[in-house]
Formats: sequence, C-alpha cells, structure tokens
Amino acid sequence: MPENASALPTPPWSVRPGARAWRCVPAPAEVLDFHAALPGYAPTPLIELPALAGELGVGRVFVKDESCRLGLPAFKALGVSWAVHRLLGEQAGSGRDPGSVTLVTATEGNHGRAVARVARLRGQRAHVFVPQGVHPRAVAAIVGEGAEVTAVPGSYDEAVRRAAEAAAARDTVLVQDSAWPGYERIPGWIVEGYSTLCAEIDGQLAARGVNEGPDLVSIPVGVGSLAQAVVTHYRSRDRGRAPALLAVEPEAAACVLAGLVRGRAVSVPTGETAMAGLNCGTPSSLAWPHLLGGLDAAVAVPDSAGARAAARLAALGVSSGPCGAAALAGLCTVLGGTGADERRTALGLDATSVVVLLSTEGPSANPHHTSGQ
Repeated sequence: MPENASALPTPPWSVRPGARAWRCVPAPAEVLDFHAALPGYAPTPLIELPALAGELGVGRVFVKDESCRLGLPAFKALGVSWAVHRLLGEQAGSGRDPGSVTLVTATEGNHGRAVARVARLRGQRAHVFVPQGVHPRAVAAIVGEGAEVTAVPGSYDEAVRRAAEAAAARDTVLVQDSAWPGYERIPGWIVEGYSTLCAEIDGQLAARGVNEGPDLVSIPVGVGSLAQAVVTHYRSRDRGRAPALLAVEPEAAACVLAGLVRGRAVSVPTGETAMAGLNCGTPSSLAWPHLLGGLDAAVAVPDSAGARAAARLAALGVSSGPCGAAALAGLCTVLGGTGADERRTALGLDATSVVVLLSTEGPSANPHHTSGQ
C-alpha cells in the first residue's frame, strides 16, 4: 500500500536511535484483573490482515480493533474506569461520601463520553466541556449518558483550561487524560488503565504463534497518554523482543513530533483536521518523558492519508475512524516517499516483521470530525 516513493516527498518524520534500550517501571498487574471483572468485558479483536502485510512488504500485520470497548466506540473506557475506581476507592477509604462527587473533563468526544458513562454507572455526576467543532452527534451521545455539557468557543486546549477551572469547585474532581505540573495523579491512573489493551495483545499474538511479541507497533497520538501506556508496556520488560514504536499525528497538530525534533516538550498551534481526537497542541507532561525516551520514531500525516487508510481498512473488513486509521496512515507514509528504504531500516522492518496497528476508535459520525480525545 505505500505509494510510489519516487512520486512522494519526504514526510515530516523524526527517528531516535536507542529507544529500544530505554527502560521504565511497569503498570500495576492488577489492572487487567479489574477490567476482566467488569460487566460486559471482553478483549477487543486482534485482526490479521495478510493482504496488507503483502502490500507493506512485512511478514504479518495485525489490527487491534477498538471500535467496541465496554459498549463504547473507542478504547477510552479502559483508562477512565480504572481511574474512577481508584479515585472513589481513595475517597471511601478516607470516609468521604463519594456520592457527592462531580467528575469534570474536556473532550473531543470519546473520552468525555467514557467519563459520563462511568459516572452514571458509579452513581456520580459528570460535567463535560467540548471545544468548537465537535459534532452534534458526539455531544448528544455525551448528554445521553446523563452528563452536563458546556460548549467552549475555542480549541481543545482551551476546553481543558475551562474544565480545570470548573474542577476547583467543592465536591468536583477533574478526570483528564492529559497531565501538567501539579496535575498528574489521575492522568497517571488513566494511563495505567490503558495497559489492559497491551496485555490483551500479548495473549492474542501468542495464540497466533507470535510468542516474542511484535516488531513494530504504530500508535495514533494526541496528548500522548495511550502512547505512554504502550511505551510503558514494551519498555518495562526484558522478555521477548523490544519492538519499534511509531507515533502518528495529524500534520495540523504534530506536537510530539515537534518535541522529538527539538529534544524537549513544546506546544504548537493546531489547525483543522478530520483526526479531531488527535488535534492536541501540547503533550501531557506525564507522558512526555516516556515519549522522549521510548519512542523510536514519529511521523505527521495529512488528512488525505488518514482517509485512504480508513477506506483500505474498511475494504478489509475493519471498521475504523480517522483517528484509528492514523496508525496505518503513518506506517504507509513512512514506507513511501523519498528516503523510504532508510526509514524502513531505522524501524527494523523486513519481510518477516510482525506489525501491530492500534485502531483506537470506530467510524466517525461526521466525515469532517471524529470523536477521539
């Protein structure tokens, strides 16, 4: 599927040698057991696509399909459910009545709906701030979970600022998947919750005869919390092979790529993109050290590449939105254009490589927007 390299320019890309040797502390082992005990839990599918492997010139390609996770169309419920479990458990242990808590967050859609769903199931209230451009269907889905919704006439980053201000009220707690100095505990729990997705992949690959794990994982990146969870999983163990980890962002909001190029966290202005859930201009402060240390590479892709990737996945029977299809769009972009052979070598890919693509959400309600971060 990579297009003719001679016909394409060099993509926005950064590679960081030595990332596979970087190490960190693993996620708590009990997270998977917590999720497995939830009503309706089941591992999401890991779908093998031999035709795509042939097109990409690798051995095997698998897509982790997060289009239906605990009854919601994205992976976000994993992080939110664990974080709220930890939060309410702490409050019960301190003697505080958890029934008085309002969970506040900002969202492009899926994270906010997950907060609203978990709040409803746990008997809490939810207040969700949505930035300009979120599709009315995404807003309606959040309202349908019983949450109060406040529209913000600005960017995702502005919605986060407004949510943080609202969370200063009594009996109110911010449940955000992005961290900044002074606000890292709850985002850290959310990242821990995402570890279940990676643990599932281990078991599913082993069941297909891939006992050493993948050679490359391609990850859609917004503020970087999911990428932090993936880095933590694969950089906190010595067993099996250490895969290359590729971060994929929209060209309109490539803050992680910009930071990797500069060697430090930076904020970038954001523009319009169909990958709205990845439209974040500032990486999470909690995620950044893991991204800088453990990512092998990052690439920025245009919306057109995301649309082609979503169409290709659909043709192969995988239901994916623009954010989820970014994983494939990024890999195709890396393997096309000027310098494709060098990028393939930098990622350690050959005709025997096993690749996992994280398709983080189902199709969008609107061709111009998706419900992600």
